[in-house]
Amino acid sequence: MSAAWIDAARPVRSGEALDLDRLAPYLQQALDMPGAPVSALQFPGGHSNLTYLVRIGERELVLRRPPFGAQIKTAHDMDREYAFLSRLAPVYPRVPRPLLLGDEAVLGARFYVMERVRGVVLRSRLPPGLTIGPELARGLSVAAAETLAELHALDIHAAGLAPLGHPDGYVRRQVEGWSRRYAAAVTDEIPAMERVAAWLAEHLPDSGPPTLIHNDFKYDNLVLDPDDLTQVRGVLDWEMATIGDPLMDLGTALCYWVEASDPPELRAFAFGPTALPGSYTRREFAEHYARVTGRSLAQLPFYSAFGLYKTAVVAQQIYLRYVRGHSQDARFAMMIVGVRALADQAERVLAGA
Repeated sequence: MSAAWIDAARPVRSGEALDLDRLAPYLQQALDMPGAPVSALQFPGGHSNLTYLVRIGERELVLRRPPFGAQIKTAHDMDREYAFLSRLAPVYPRVPRPLLLGDEAVLGARFYVMERVRGVVLRSRLPPGLTIGPELARGLSVAAAETLAELHALDIHAAGLAPLGHPDGYVRRQVEGWSRRYAAAVTDEIPAMERVAAWLAEHLPDSGPPTLIHNDFKYDNLVLDPDDLTQVRGVLDWEMATIGDPLMDLGTALCYWVEASDPPELRAFAFGPTALPGSYTRREFAEHYARVTGRSLAQLPFYSAFGLYKTAVVAQQIYLRYVRGHSQDARFAMMIVGVRALADQAERVLAGA
C-alpha cells in the first residue's frame, strides 16, 4: 500500500481560520513546548464541527471546534465529545487520545485537541492511484459491519459511559427532537419530510438493552491501516455519540451505505465507496451485523427510515447555515438536494415495510 493515500489536510477554507496568535501561546504552555512553532491546516471532510491538523514543533495534533456561526449548541458540545473520548480511550484502542479541552477565550468557542491517528480515510473520491477490486470491497464491508458491532459490544458501565446518556425513551425523544429541529431549520417545502416524520411517530419500536452508539458511522469516519485497508485503526467524529438503542446506529450507518442501483441524486451524496462491485448491499451489511450481535432485524424499516430522516435534517441545518451566510463552503449550497433525496429514499423504505 502507499503512504500517499494517508489522509491529508489542506489549506484552511475561507472564513474558518484559527487565530494562531492566541492559539500558539496557549498550546505551547498547555503542552509544555515553549517557543515551538505552531501552524494549522484543515481536513476537507466533515459538514458540522471543523477539524484541523495543528503542528506544534514536530508534533502533529488534531483540533476540533464548532462551525463559525453555529447556533445549535447541543449539536456542537465540545465538552461532551471530549468526555466521550476521555472515557473511551482507555478501553477502546480505535479512538484518538484526547489531550486538552480548550478555553472559549482562546478561539471564541470551546475546542479540544487530540492525538492524530494516521491512516487512510475513504471518501466519495478515492485517493489518487488507489483502486478497490471486488475482494477488497467485500473486506471493507465486513470490517465496517464488525467495527460497528464491536462498538455496540463495549461495556458502557465499566467504561463509565452510562452517565453520558439517557436511554429510557431514547427512540421517542429522537423522533420528536429531530422533528423539532427540522421545523426550526426549514427553508423549502418538502412534503415527504412531513410524511416520514408522521410515520415514525406512529411506529415507535420497543428497544433492547442500551449500548454506546456513535450516531455518525460511515466510511469517512474510519481511519484504515495503509498496509491493509481492511484493518480499522481509528473511529472518528464522536460529536453525536450517546447511549441508546444500537439499532438506531445501524439505521444511520445504512443511510450512508449507497448502492449502485440507487437513484443518481442519492448516489451523488455518497460518503464512501460503498457502491463498488463486491460491496455489501444495505441488507447484507445489516445481516452481517445481526449475525455478529444476535440482534433482530424485524423493525429494520423503522430504523433505516429514521436514519435517512435524521440525516436529511442535518443536511437541512447545514443548508440553513449556508443560506444565512454563516459558511461560504460551496458543498453546502447543494445540501437542499440531499434533503429531498434522503426524504424520497425514506419513503421508498417505508413503502416496502
